[in-house]
Amino acid sequence: MNTAVVTTVAGRAGHLRRQRAALGECLHDGLHVVVGMGGPAPESPGPETVRLEVDASPEGLPLAAARNAGAAAALDRGADLLVFLDVDCIPGPDLPASYAAAARDGALLCGPVHYLPPAGPGGYPTNGLADLAPPHPGRPAPAPGQVVAEDRVELFWSLSFAVTPRTWRALGGFDEGFRGYGAEDTDFARRARDRGAEMFWVGGARAFHQHHPPARQDADRVAEIVRNAGRFHRRWGDWPMRGWLEDLHRAGRVVFAPEAGELSVVARPAP
Repeated sequence: MNTAVVTTVAGRAGHLRRQRAALGECLHDGLHVVVGMGGPAPESPGPETVRLEVDASPEGLPLAAARNAGAAAALDRGADLLVFLDVDCIPGPDLPASYAAAARDGALLCGPVHYLPPAGPGGYPTNGLADLAPPHPGRPAPAPGQVVAEDRVELFWSLSFAVTPRTWRALGGFDEGFRGYGAEDTDFARRARDRGAEMFWVGGARAFHQHHPPARQDADRVAEIVRNAGRFHRRWGDWPMRGWLEDLHRAGRVVFAPEAGELSVVARPAP
């Protein structure tokens, strides 16, 4: 199977370098599509690569548009399977093969993700990453070779997932009206469900998320999260990222009153 891995990136040169080194060991005869957002993606050794760029938006990184552009480039080159992998994720050695073995039309395939602690002075080891952190406790982690159906589409994440070309075209990609961080992946999963796609967890398709501070703690991301949550709410009638919004409300960064349908950024005094 001609597998294409699509990665979007802005900065994070070290994360991309470690990802590409791992893909060089497991993406046999595959293609890595690297999409720079607002500038060229950093160069680093790895598998056969297609590089492209999408313009940044004043409203935040064009994550949805970049994923769509990467998928289009992969399909133009004859990809039989699209694997989307966040730049922070180091693929496990069986990730591409596990996704390929589970591939089927009409399916959203998600793999377990292990959230790594901060790297030591020597960086992350090349082997034994699973010993550093268990899979995320809020998501299923089937054994290698197992494929488990999932009804809770709100658990979908864009960190690591795979679809066939027919499924991708049927779903229409990500909504590029989401700009900046948050909610575009939950919206994608909702639309996938409404168009008849089913979600599955794929054992063996492990990825290891390299540590960085949560995006919701970045003051520059708050307005993006609020804007995207509002777009989602207008479409679906409920709120995405409720835990994050509640955390930001407690921190005094936003006003979040879901019963009243209110969400807004708290203005900060000028310095």
